[in-house]
Amino acid sequence: MSLETPAPLTPYPRHGSNSGQPISRRDGELKVTGQATYAADNHPPGLLYAVTAVSSIARGRVAALDVAAAKAHPGVVEVITPANRPPLSHDPDVKLGMFGFRIEVLQDDKVRYANQPIALVLAESLEAAVEGAALLRPRYEVEPARTGLGNGDRYAPAAVGVGAPPRTAFGDLDAGFAAADQVIEAEFTTPAQFHNAMEPHAVVAQWDGDHLTLDMPNQALVMSREAYAAYFGVPGENVLIRSPFLGGGFGSKAILNGPQILAILAARHMRRPVKLVLSRAQMYGPVGHRGRTWQTLRLGVDGEGRLTAMHHHSLAATSSFEDFLEPAANASLHAYASPAILSQTEGLRLDIGTPGPMRAPGEASGSAALEVAMDEAALACGMDPLAFRLKNFAETEPGTGRPYSSNALRECYAEGAKAFGWAGRPLQPRQMRDKDGLLVGWGMGTALFPCPHFPAEARATLRADGTALVETAGVDMGQGAWTALAQIAAEALGLDPEQVEFRSGVSDLPDAGVAGGSGHTASAGLALHNAGQNVIARLAELAGADPASPLFGAGNIGVVAKGGRLHRRDDEGRSESYADILARTGQTELVGTGRMARDEEAVQAWAMYSHGAVFAEVKVDPDLGMVRATRLVGAFAAGRIINPKLVRSQYYGGMIWGVSFALQEAAIADPRTGRIMNADLAEYRIPVNADVPSLEAILVPEDDRYVNPLGVKGVGEIGITGTVGAIANAVWHATGVRVRRFPIQIEDLLGGG
Repeated sequence: MSLETPAPLTPYPRHGSNSGQPISRRDGELKVTGQATYAADNHPPGLLYAVTAVSSIARGRVAALDVAAAKAHPGVVEVITPANRPPLSHDPDVKLGMFGFRIEVLQDDKVRYANQPIALVLAESLEAAVEGAALLRPRYEVEPARTGLGNGDRYAPAAVGVGAPPRTAFGDLDAGFAAADQVIEAEFTTPAQFHNAMEPHAVVAQWDGDHLTLDMPNQALVMSREAYAAYFGVPGENVLIRSPFLGGGFGSKAILNGPQILAILAARHMRRPVKLVLSRAQMYGPVGHRGRTWQTLRLGVDGEGRLTAMHHHSLAATSSFEDFLEPAANASLHAYASPAILSQTEGLRLDIGTPGPMRAPGEASGSAALEVAMDEAALACGMDPLAFRLKNFAETEPGTGRPYSSNALRECYAEGAKAFGWAGRPLQPRQMRDKDGLLVGWGMGTALFPCPHFPAEARATLRADGTALVETAGVDMGQGAWTALAQIAAEALGLDPEQVEFRSGVSDLPDAGVAGGSGHTASAGLALHNAGQNVIARLAELAGADPASPLFGAGNIGVVAKGGRLHRRDDEGRSESYADILARTGQTELVGTGRMARDEEAVQAWAMYSHGAVFAEVKVDPDLGMVRATRLVGAFAAGRIINPKLVRSQYYGGMIWGVSFALQEAAIADPRTGRIMNADLAEYRIPVNADVPSLEAILVPEDDRYVNPLGVKGVGEIGITGTVGAIANAVWHATGVRVRRFPIQIEDLLGGG
């Protein structure tokens, strides 16, 4: 591959920029006043309520269900089991596309994990459906559950994550370790974590002949539409998914799941609308989670503190019937300069629901281990952790040698360290206490996340009054996408955001791709930009060909769109409003379309990442081992910022999730039964307001003219990737105890220092 610097992409025009402004969210008022309509808020006439009965064992088969007792309960109208389940047009044990999973839809009586659906009860009320499910009283033939390292089945996977190779190697690893003055080896464990979005998975399904309408939270409207159509044997255009508001998703709502398909099947079978909303406990099983990992890191360093080799091995848990593996080891491929890097992943089959993408899949759990290992290596070299990372700063992408499209990581280190006060940090642990005698520790971690893009389309319509309508089947699950995307569209159209009506959240609009992977704004935004540019170009053609227009003959000179007017580039005083151009040419509206068209040569030539650095302060009770994160400062560079208010919110969310990962969050399975024992929000600990420390997010300026014509990178997931390790490193600095399992618990620290 040639490493010559390619020419930059044509930059996004900055005429009268509306982006970069901290505009409040378009959906904010609706949400805070309770006017937003979520999936479960829909109550069509004739509605039936569905409740899934779920398994209380993790492995075996359902020997019997008391269907008669359930159906005899007042209000219960039907019970669907494997014995009477209506047929589907697609085999649920066969994957549908890259994001498809094998799922359970009562195709047999086997139980493959706890909380697996084993029946669906339909009733005239939710209460009756719940009581009917309880009356089923299943009897099981139980087999021993495979719950962990001691009894799981290890295997060599064909891929990890969403199609990534399970082994990637650069350079000569043996030679790298042979050249090292020191080799640091450490083992880490990360737990199963569950998405726990504020809004649970839900669906309201209505059939009209062979046309299906679904109200549901969904992160990939058009992709999901086609998948649902395949399951029910209807054309894709016959399926309408409405998802105007989502109460969080984090990756789980981009994947089809069994309970929702059963509800849709029931609606067709009963010829009535059906609503199904998973209980909080039922969220732990059929709708994905972040899988457990057991990671080993070996780092070789020379006498000057430079890495000579990195070997990151991960054993990742998955279900007995699927193959999604958390790609944790891949987090070491792109973070630091090393002449030799090896990333390896093995699979471990357990009797659990299938893991899936969860905010920063792979990077979150992998960087947690990597950043602690880097601190251990810095200590072995007698170096400050920040100095050690700067010593191993990657000038080009490790392994490939590709230049970065932009990389302001050094600036992130500098800005974050300055704001945090890192220069005053003592090298050795247990050197700082607060006025109450609590141990104080400071730690840091590097944040890194790639810049994916997804195919996307959009439509822009200029109206006779000079306003515009822009449309794309995008998704806003709380990140503010509808506001940022409207800003991009308004700028492309030369209008104020208030003059642009934005339609989204419905699957019959142009496909906006997947809201995930920190790629939605770049992908759907570029499609909207191109649609806006397309309609402006068409408008300019009309004006330029009209002798009555001040812009007549400006075709070769070009025009600039701003303030609802087209201006000649050579004489901006000669202009005309959109409304006048349309009126004089007899047009009531003008439509343009656009796609996300990424420069594939640029993708191959450049390494594209968002970068950041997180600095953490913790306080630890020396007697009780209680840990509290008290201060977080994150500095991030993510290309062009469309809306700084929304971006800060995303960084805050990522850092808060880092607190959760480092100190609180874990699903605890009974090793005898495989059942999750804390499947609720009372015992599944995530941060509440009292757990959230002082937060500061610094937006480091960065101009990236290669990542895409917008210059936009993703911000949704990067905040978590540096925070987990920063907090763990701060705990060591406070206590002198190095904890290599997450979340860090009191028993890990008591008696350790």
